[in-house]
Amino acid sequence: MSISIFIPAYNASRHIENVIIRIPAALSGSLHRIYIVNDGSTDETSAVINKLSMHNNRICAIHFEHNKGYGCAVREGLRLCCADGCDYAVCLHADEQYPPEVVIDFIETMKSGKIDLLQGSRIASGTALSGGMPLYKFIAGKILTTLENLVLGLGLTDYHSGMLFYSRKTLNKIRFDKLSTSFDFDLEVIAALRTAGLRVSELPIPTRYASEKSYLNPLTYGLRVLRVLFRYMLGYYSKCII
Repeated sequence: MSISIFIPAYNASRHIENVIIRIPAALSGSLHRIYIVNDGSTDETSAVINKLSMHNNRICAIHFEHNKGYGCAVREGLRLCCADGCDYAVCLHADEQYPPEVVIDFIETMKSGKIDLLQGSRIASGTALSGGMPLYKFIAGKILTTLENLVLGLGLTDYHSGMLFYSRKTLNKIRFDKLSTSFDFDLEVIAALRTAGLRVSELPIPTRYASEKSYLNPLTYGLRVLRVLFRYMLGYYSKCII
């Protein structure tokens, strides 16, 4: 079994090294590649990830000359994972919001449950507010999740978490290049898998909000979520399936 990790990074120079350090040593036997996709950062992110790649030959540094958006960075990471032959691909974020420590347990759950896409849920853990999630995000997320479950029928608790685990079946089945270049990319992945009849599930993860800066506009994001749901009802995502 081989696992590749990809990390979209934008102005994350203070956190990205800790993300790498926190990847469990027990994963080393299965770890194939770590792709860090620098999305046109204007801080020291480029230098930090170049240094990391020099000291670890499994780390591949990818640099966008200009900021292209979260979806583009994730798409690039998935493209590389699709090409490298890994059995599972894992998306972590460069701001340390998502725990690398749970990767092994999540993969084992995917294997035993034959799950095609597994999402880390901050809401299911019951730690959203105690972990620092702003109240407005918590409330807005609850409202959007209710709508998402009505349309998608999956019964998930946190469609807006970016901690996603992809099976090889998913990597081969979904045309990620047809999906969003913005923060609604992850939700579009779920909508595409639902259209394809693949299995989507979730496991709880602890919530961590600290000093990192969010580049997500809540209003714009909310409108994008509604667009994804509308597109799903119209059958749009059938063209995103191979």
